[in-house]
Amino acid sequence: MSIREAISAGASSAPLSGIDAVINYGRGRKGLAAFWAGEGELTTPGFIREASVQALDGGETFYTAQTGISGLREALARYHGRHFGHGFEPDEFTVTAGGMHAILLALQATVKAGDEVIYLTPAWPNLAAAAGVGGTIPVAVPLYLRQGEWLFNADAVEAAVTPRTRAIFVNSPSNPTGWVATREQLAAILTIARRHGLWIIADEIYSRFVYGGDRSPSFYDIMEPEDRIIFVNTFSKNWSMTGWRIGWLSTHKSLSQTFANLVQYSTSGVPPFLQRGAIAALDHGDEYVDAQVVLARNGRDILTQSFQKNSRIKFATPQGAFYFFFAIDELADSRQVAFELIDRANIGLAPGSAFGAAGRGYLRMCFLRDTDQLKSAAERICEWVCRRT
Repeated sequence: MSIREAISAGASSAPLSGIDAVINYGRGRKGLAAFWAGEGELTTPGFIREASVQALDGGETFYTAQTGISGLREALARYHGRHFGHGFEPDEFTVTAGGMHAILLALQATVKAGDEVIYLTPAWPNLAAAAGVGGTIPVAVPLYLRQGEWLFNADAVEAAVTPRTRAIFVNSPSNPTGWVATREQLAAILTIARRHGLWIIADEIYSRFVYGGDRSPSFYDIMEPEDRIIFVNTFSKNWSMTGWRIGWLSTHKSLSQTFANLVQYSTSGVPPFLQRGAIAALDHGDEYVDAQVVLARNGRDILTQSFQKNSRIKFATPQGAFYFFFAIDELADSRQVAFELIDRANIGLAPGSAFGAAGRGYLRMCFLRDTDQLKSAAERICEWVCRRT
């Protein structure tokens, strides 16, 4: 038996992300315009960086409480109080090493090997892959694109529930489709979860990135204190902090010690100087987020105006998040198309096939970018589409 064959089945079955496969292919290409990753091009704002540098210079380099320093959990409570309209307590929050770590801890707390977790697809691939590595069975319930709109069917979610189902993962606003669940749709999911005794893992990372209103509808708007809901979130998107790897969980406060223990046995906590920067983001970063949303809205509108002129490009105008998810007539293999766009148009996009079977034939393009860059990229994509028969 080789060394590779000797590692665990879960580790050996962990798939290469379809997004990373394209990034690996195109990385380093001269002049390539890359829109494949879920991040903008701006560096973290100075007021956030300065708070962390000051803490680092001040010697904040030691272990912290597993759930995070009290100042950050208090800032999270303040932030949620401002944006969700009711009081929160610091003990409802656990600081994590990014949104992915938050998702992993939520899965560890709610499902085990052989259990099933329902999720809506097309979906960011990391959820299903992470569940699979742990032996949990991800069960996809597709959204459907009809007449320029992504549609959700609560009956399909209900039909997917089996005796082995333990959780429903809900990402709204959605990466990659831009679908935003209505309050009524969230209520329908919550009703299903209550009826079957299921957990909801609520990924509302893009809640501020909506193009109508201040934020998206949230389970916070409709839940009761004892509902089985775990919220996963990150500082990455709102405040241009993707490389910081810091996020949070929001749970019933009775679960605080449980998640402290899970943090202890995974990362043992987040560096305190990073947490100081996160406090600055929460307390002083609302205007920055608002500006990012304006930038994203402008980017969305540029792509909408450009792509609607080409009859071969099909899409639903995204209502949230900052991704354009579109299909090209007669081009079903989006993975191959993504490679071709690198070679022929010098454009890097994420293949829709990376987001599950429901994403085949689609491409994802991040539009949290400079408007001139987006205009140029849209022109090159449309020119390539017209050339390709």
